[in-house]
Formats: sequence, C-alpha cells, structure tokens
Amino acid sequence: MKTFITSAIIAALAITGAQAQTLAKEIRKENKTEKRAEARNGVSARSKDSFYADFGQVNDAQWSRGPQFDEVTFTKDGQKQTAFYDDHFMLVGTTFNKKFADIPAKAQKEIEKQFKNYAIGAVIEYNDNENNNTNMLLYGTQFEDADHYFVTVTKGKEADVLMVKTDGQVSFFSTLRK
Repeated sequence: MKTFITSAIIAALAITGAQAQTLAKEIRKENKTEKRAEARNGVSARSKDSFYADFGQVNDAQWSRGPQFDEVTFTKDGQKQTAFYDDHFMLVGTTFNKKFADIPAKAQKEIEKQFKNYAIGAVIEYNDNENNNTNMLLYGTQFEDADHYFVTVTKGKEADVLMVKTDGQVSFFSTLRK
C-alpha cells in the first residue's frame, strides 16, 4: 500500500512539473511575441496598462518610445507631466515642468551666485518611483534613483544642466549640445 501511495505522489509531482514547464514555455513564447509587436509599434501595451493602473483614466495621454523607456506625456490635476516605464512595464519616475521659484531657496541662492551671468531656462522636477530600482536617463545622462530638480542655465551658446537635490545641494549634471 505504501508503495502505491508513493508511486501516486511521484506521478502527481511529475505531471505537475511537466505542466509547469509547459506553462513556462507558453509564457516565454507570449513574451517573445509581445516583444516583436513592441519592436514594430514602439510602445508596449503592458506599459499602457500599468500607466492606467498607476494614474487612472487620463484623456490626453500621448505615448512614444524613448531611447530607454516607454514615455507618456499627459495632464493630471492641471499639471502637465511625463511618466517613464521600463522594460518590465514598471513606472521608473515622473517629470514635471516647474519654475525656478519652486526649487529650494538654498539652491536658488547658490545658482544665482555661481551663475549670475547665465539665463535661467527650463526647470524640471523628477519624482522617482521608490519601488523601482531602475536608474533614470535625462538629458542623455543616467543618474541614480532619487527625487531631483534639473535647472538649465545658458550663457551665449553654452547651456548646462544643474542637478538640485531636494535639500538644496547643487551640482553639475550635463552639458547640452546645440
């Protein structure tokens, strides 16, 4: 009797293992098919699904495939923003257009002092998704996860981007090519 029960358990485990392998193969095949479709269309349907789960119904979503992420620009609560989704269809972070007055006062003083002959240009706030460890790419430069402001300063043909931490610390980030 023990032999029969042991044999039945082994057979059940073998069947379950075979079913798991078949399911894994089907999932891989489905992912390959989706990746081929994404290569043709650019933006993943799964990124779009994640976006609507993250932000709810948004009527003016405009999608594009960026150099590293699926990107969607939209307006939510009167604020124009762009959200970035990685290859795992997870939100990496969101950018917002801001004003120079929105950055920490300490940073404003530092920038006005160090770059007094420069014109202040675009100011972007980056809000990181702390649940995703994917590093962000802005202005062609990758940086580690954290919330930051990015301030463009120009003088003649020279344009630089400064990174401002939420505590007001300012550092050079990138040079913009014209």
